[in-house]
Amino acid sequence: MNIDLQPNIDKELIPILDEVADPEIPVLTVLDLGVIREAIMKDGKVLIKLTPTYSGCPAMDVIGDDLKAAFKKNKMEAEVELVLSPAWTTDWMSENGKRKMEEYGIAAPLDETADKEALLGNKRIVKCTNCGSTNTKLVSQFGSTACKALFQCEDCQEPFDYFKCLK
Repeated sequence: MNIDLQPNIDKELIPILDEVADPEIPVLTVLDLGVIREAIMKDGKVLIKLTPTYSGCPAMDVIGDDLKAAFKKNKMEAEVELVLSPAWTTDWMSENGKRKMEEYGIAAPLDETADKEALLGNKRIVKCTNCGSTNTKLVSQFGSTACKALFQCEDCQEPFDYFKCLK
């Protein structure tokens, strides 16, 4: 299936959308995460289509409320619709978002094949966000949230989250 990676966003709404942070990874905006699939002005109202990173993600209610508040602060009414299909993929994350995530201490997702190798413990390819070493090991399939796995660097001994590749 060919999924359009480019969301339909009216350009004048981008600065406001870029103010809304992910509550779980606050250095990322909703645009960095790629969860905004559409944001358009229609009949004087902002209509937003929001796709969760995974079904049942508890952050979506907070993000929806934060989006409405950001537009209200800018004297606009926003309506947020949760859209489950097509499912969100880590391909929708911006490269800038992945960079900010790593600077924050969470390893960015690898490609699908590499991700499986790392999560099965077959290859040491997840880079430590503290020292940059790939001499890392999987500690737990689940980290601080379900979309992350917990790794530990065997060089500097620091634990860190790895954001799993989702397709």
